[in-house]
Amino acid sequence: MRIKSFTAVAEDIAAYGPLQDEAGTRTFEIAFNSAARGLIVATVAGVADRSAAEALRGTRLYAARANLPPLDDDDEYYHADLLGLEAVDEGGAVIGRISAILPAGGADVLEIERGGELQPLLVPFTREDAPVVDIARGRIVVIPLPDREDDDDQGGP
Repeated sequence: MRIKSFTAVAEDIAAYGPLQDEAGTRTFEIAFNSAARGLIVATVAGVADRSAAEALRGTRLYAARANLPPLDDDDEYYHADLLGLEAVDEGGAVIGRISAILPAGGADVLEIERGGELQPLLVPFTREDAPVVDIARGRIVVIPLPDREDDDDQGGP
């Protein structure tokens, strides 16, 4: 089967022990075979033919947190640790909650759900824009980009 791995080293996905589906109801033992075009090719125990593999298309697999490697430094976080954290401004006022971490080239972007009919706020996940990550207190201090509504009225040609 071909699997898209989101681990730092794609091939390491097989070393994280059995993987589970999103609901946590099925377990999958995988063995790494090779890498091809950004995917890994793996053998999945109990998946013996193409039909069985096709039935799993689109299934998201997750490693148990206890099986993940320890983080090397205090400024590294697993996405799962950030999702659901409260986003506050520098004064401590609640902006919303982290609902997603979006890959965006050089730095990930935090998507902050603000509730009601407000559009989600997007903030680069950099030290400058998110200077404090306090997992223990369940919050991230973010510095949103200023409102740029009057950027169009700069008196230019």
